[in-house]
Amino acid sequence: MSEKNPYEIDFEEYIRHTDASKKDKTFAWSTAIGLQQVDGLKTSSYLYETAKKNIEGELSFDEAKNLIDSYYESRTARNQDDERTEEADKVSSRIAQILSEPSFNFSPSHLIAIHKRLFEGIFKFAGKIRDYDITKKEWVLNGDTVMYGASFELKAALDYDFEMERNFKYTGLSTDEIIKHITFFVSRLWQIHAFGEGNTRTTAVFTIKYLRSMGYKVDNDIFAQNSWYFRNALVRANYKNIKEGIEENPVYLENFFRNLILGENNELKNRYTHIDYDEYIKKFGENEKSSVQNLPVNDKNLPVNLPVNKVQAELISFLKENPSYTYDDLAEKINRTRETVRVNLRKLEKMNLLKRVGADKNGHWEVIE
Repeated sequence: MSEKNPYEIDFEEYIRHTDASKKDKTFAWSTAIGLQQVDGLKTSSYLYETAKKNIEGELSFDEAKNLIDSYYESRTARNQDDERTEEADKVSSRIAQILSEPSFNFSPSHLIAIHKRLFEGIFKFAGKIRDYDITKKEWVLNGDTVMYGASFELKAALDYDFEMERNFKYTGLSTDEIIKHITFFVSRLWQIHAFGEGNTRTTAVFTIKYLRSMGYKVDNDIFAQNSWYFRNALVRANYKNIKEGIEENPVYLENFFRNLILGENNELKNRYTHIDYDEYIKKFGENEKSSVQNLPVNDKNLPVNLPVNKVQAELISFLKENPSYTYDDLAEKINRTRETVRVNLRKLEKMNLLKRVGADKNGHWEVIE
């Protein structure tokens, strides 16, 4: 197995061995960095160095955020990858800052304000409710999309859901009932999809703040380690296809919240959320689940096309052969363009099948079995 990024190892050490104030900061940063994975973004070494200085008390959150902003303002020549790293770094610093603040207001305006703080200067529509309809091709749905909220009624939908939740009484509910209701509220909030981009990260930050306001101590690494699963679980909680016999399935998101709130250890595997995996379980039964999870993702015994296409399978094969292959090396190997390689490597990262270890120039790829 490849070595971990040394900064990540430091984060784990902070959580295990340092005082409470450092642990709180470490949680904020590790969650902030982990949440970038929902959009296939990677933070830079500079971000990690700045985060460590904040954790050690050398910088305040404001100073850390300003350092990150200044760092990118001083740079001139940038390519597309640089812009994605810039987004990851800036949004991470802002998420960490928000998670460190005790203030919270349960309202649509606060949700919108979080989006603005996270993406101001990054998206021109930061803090604005979208005025157009959207679809998103989802890996877990074999390219199909969730039906998101209609643009003409987003504000009304937000107001309604917040009002219903504000008036909901948790008193007297069992733990299972509370988890199911939290799952329902968060999944519907996400499905409204008030923002064109950055919706999942905004929903995650709002959810953490909301759960804290209810007295739950959500300071573990569930979001940091399972952010892509969180998004896939939200997709499955909101997807229905009667023609194909598929109903909305909140169980994946419930398992996520049970781990987050109750400290349970439900397996949060991305492949479990795939609609083809449902068919596999229907055919072979739950008792086959443990044997399936360790098989290669394109094994003949798994559902067809779960989850890689031909190009992605070729990339995985060559990276197993040589983890240090560059975009250009891989483009030559599979006889495709460099852009095709880049796009499919990003998808494999988002699918949690591939991980970049180290810097862009002298790092390597790790295939996740």
